[in-house]
Amino acid sequence: MRHKFYLAGGIVLIVVVAGSVSATNTYEKKLLEQKVEFEGEVYGLQEKVTQLELRLQSLAEKNEQAEVSIKELQNRQVVRQKSQDELLTASVARTAPAVVSIVVSKDVPKLEVVYVNPFGDDPFFKDFGVKIPVYRQSGTERQQIGAATGFLITSDGYILTNKHVVADQLASYTVLLGSGEQKGAQVTYRDEAQDLAILKIEGNGYGTAALGNSDALKLGQTVAAIGNALGRYNNSVSVGIISGLQRSLEASGIKFDNVIQTDAAINPGNSGGPLLTLDGRVVGINVATVVGSNSISFSIPINFAKNILAEALGRNF
Repeated sequence: MRHKFYLAGGIVLIVVVAGSVSATNTYEKKLLEQKVEFEGEVYGLQEKVTQLELRLQSLAEKNEQAEVSIKELQNRQVVRQKSQDELLTASVARTAPAVVSIVVSKDVPKLEVVYVNPFGDDPFFKDFGVKIPVYRQSGTERQQIGAATGFLITSDGYILTNKHVVADQLASYTVLLGSGEQKGAQVTYRDEAQDLAILKIEGNGYGTAALGNSDALKLGQTVAAIGNALGRYNNSVSVGIISGLQRSLEASGIKFDNVIQTDAAINPGNSGGPLLTLDGRVVGINVATVVGSNSISFSIPINFAKNILAEALGRNF
């Protein structure tokens, strides 16, 4: 309790102020409550600030990931914008050095012309002087009897082609490399049922064709064929699409199942050559064409050939 003194007309008045201590305590209590409330609000704000900082960090990480994704998409777009011509020329340039021409040669009878009397030794016609030309064998001579295509699958000189290309066991086979060099070749494997064969040439360090995955082919996909067209134009390139998959056909007494159909031009001499995708990988071995058709040709899937190669050479492809 506090006392206040007042002067009034010379009389001193003493006034007692009661209840002031109680009012002070109430005010302090309110201040304390406000302080606690304020501190609670500050803590809440700090929590919100912490949450915002975490969200900002998460957004920054997502933004970084988005930037990476954008760059990846931009790179993909650049790849997509590459023209088909550029992809095709790169594919051919990558594979062509591994494509070879196969020349088939054989000793054939050498014929000469002689003139004989068609009536033999009959004396009645002896003086008529009648002579007719007759061909007769005069030894043998080596001649080219065929030409086709193959491609190197190992750096030490193994070549994949069709069996019908090297079917004649009495013939000899010469390989013409992309460099122009000629090599004698030996047939090391013939698959009588599947029309595949393997040749071997001496040497090492040869460029090889990259083998792809024929199971991943899609209808409409662009492909290219490389081969010794007509046995005269080595490394000729023709372009087309995948026209059909898992086709069946019969050619020259051989039944083919699950072959690839393409409209890329395959001519005599192209047999045994590679069918390529635009990334330069071999997905088929060109084997047949429908005579008189409008670009209907067929290739043996490379995945099927891989199994035969692994068995024949003891290597994985």
